[in-house]
Amino acid sequence: MFQLYRGQKLAHGGPMLAVREPFEISMLEVDFAELSDAGRVRVGNEDYLGHVAPETPDRARSHGWLFAVADGVGGHEKGEIASRAAIEALLEGFREASKAQPLSGLLQSLVRKANTRVLEAGMNSGMATTLVVCALRHDRAVVAHVGDSRCYLIRQQEAMLLTRDHTVASEHVRLGLLSDDDVAEAETRHILSRSLGTGLSVSAEINDHQVFPGDVLLLCSDGLHGALSLEDIAGVVSGMEDLDIAARKLVTLANDRDGSDNVTAQLVRIQNVERVGMYRGRPYKLR
Repeated sequence: MFQLYRGQKLAHGGPMLAVREPFEISMLEVDFAELSDAGRVRVGNEDYLGHVAPETPDRARSHGWLFAVADGVGGHEKGEIASRAAIEALLEGFREASKAQPLSGLLQSLVRKANTRVLEAGMNSGMATTLVVCALRHDRAVVAHVGDSRCYLIRQQEAMLLTRDHTVASEHVRLGLLSDDDVAEAETRHILSRSLGTGLSVSAEINDHQVFPGDVLLLCSDGLHGALSLEDIAGVVSGMEDLDIAARKLVTLANDRDGSDNVTAQLVRIQNVERVGMYRGRPYKLR
């Protein structure tokens, strides 16, 4: 069965939770919860999140689901404008996309559209944002990201990172100039090497994963992953039936450990999948 949730969010700036009204059709089944909090120190919230749920079985087959988290930078409300502009452009583009577009190419074009929207909103003000996006269709999860917002996969009580931070420290690790152990103390760990809004063009890093029933995907800002380990994330999410409670627990734990930054968590559980193959560019159901 395929379970849709029409999400509604409370006013931006404080905690945001999806209000879920389920109805079922026969396909992929997905459950989700999302929460964004300003943290214990900052007055405003420069994180922003959003999702697109298919409204019909045909739409589920041709487009699927979309989830996204952005973390704005710039201060004085500029970061909030940047993250919201990026998410709104992304969701709008996904809804308007033509049928059955390959998800990898679609996400790359949508990230570029979001970058343009942030540039237009900023008017050379210097604001920017990170972005992590996950599109789900059939039995695939395609993840695109720019910056240091992350996507994790929690499977069989273990959490694994699906993204690579676009920070100066991370690039130094890739080049062999820093070890993995040095990153946590590096002064450059929060300096972005790639973001939306800082140039006319941007390239998202994209990867594709097969998903299985029971898998949980976590999209989050650095206010969460900077305070929690892989073991923390796996421990909270694994075996938790209610994703709303899990999202609240992740955000609360991050605030208790640190709380100096905005904290955003988006949890997506795969209940069932529809396995498909490809023949001459068209998907067909596998028995």
